[in-house]
Amino acid sequence: MEDFVYTGLATRVIFGTGTLKQLADEAKRLGMSRPLVLSTPHQVSEAERVAGLIGPQAAVFSGAVMHTPVEVTMEAMKVAAEAGADGVIAIGGGSTTGLSKAIALRTDLPQLIVPTTYAGSEMTPILGQTENGSKTTLRDNRVLPETVIYDVSLTLGLPVGLSAVSGLNAIAHAVEALYARDRNPVTDLMAEDGIRALARALPRIGRDGLDVEARSDALYGAWPCGISLGCVGMALHHKLCHTLGGMFDLPHAETHSVILPYVMRYNMQAAPDAAQKVARALRADNAATGLRNLAQEIGAPLSLAQIGMPAEGIGTAAIEATSNPYWNPAPVTEPAIRALLTDAFDGVWPD
Repeated sequence: MEDFVYTGLATRVIFGTGTLKQLADEAKRLGMSRPLVLSTPHQVSEAERVAGLIGPQAAVFSGAVMHTPVEVTMEAMKVAAEAGADGVIAIGGGSTTGLSKAIALRTDLPQLIVPTTYAGSEMTPILGQTENGSKTTLRDNRVLPETVIYDVSLTLGLPVGLSAVSGLNAIAHAVEALYARDRNPVTDLMAEDGIRALARALPRIGRDGLDVEARSDALYGAWPCGISLGCVGMALHHKLCHTLGGMFDLPHAETHSVILPYVMRYNMQAAPDAAQKVARALRADNAATGLRNLAQEIGAPLSLAQIGMPAEGIGTAAIEATSNPYWNPAPVTEPAIRALLTDAFDGVWPD
């Protein structure tokens, strides 16, 4: 056993079916009496339902969008100030959680997150924000939510297609954690278990979106995937996804699902132990091909062209991603990243 450092993350987790009924008590536990409830425009009815569990003193802001633009955060901050908010409750996916974190960073208000996707970001002290077409990330314990309520019943209506890419997004967190510079035996266990649970669940959800057991496995899997990344540093996969998302406003989960097998292939020789664990969790012979096959099986997009990236952006993205790269097990060079992005743009995969 090699020496290692592990720092646990202090988030209270309530997991189960029907657990939303505990929200008012959990908000009270955090000292919230006038929370600001956040959602995307699409989920405003869910936000109003949550606000109703608290009472008329709860305010609602339903303007959360992908990549956490700073200007949207400023709008939400105004609503929070006007309402005298003493806490933030977010219901939805990564966009809503990101907005909650951005508010907490600036106010240090307590957060209660109710995930309805498999984003996993609710378990990390990481925040990505976009300003002037550039997405930057930071790590700060002020953005780590105090409480997360996982309610399996809230995921039953998640469309099958969105379930697929959201689940692959969660898997991407765990894959990256397995080859992180500061990985350790504890995060390895969590990451591998999260991949295994999601890889087992996602094909079943594709066949029956109302399969409660599969939905429970998937929501559980997102939890250790998020924790494992929250405890370690990010590498090439997240650098590329942040670059592409910020530059081209690509859909977040879809970008992760496309890039995931290509970066795994890029890092295979430099991170053989991680590749072995990923392959084992997928029950595959090859980690990268196993990830690609899973994406294909569940109907996720397989190319950047499919999700709206412009072809002329490949070179610019390669330069941007390598100008200030994250640490990565394999050397990161502009020509190699340009080749990776070209393959990912076209969806090219070796037979």
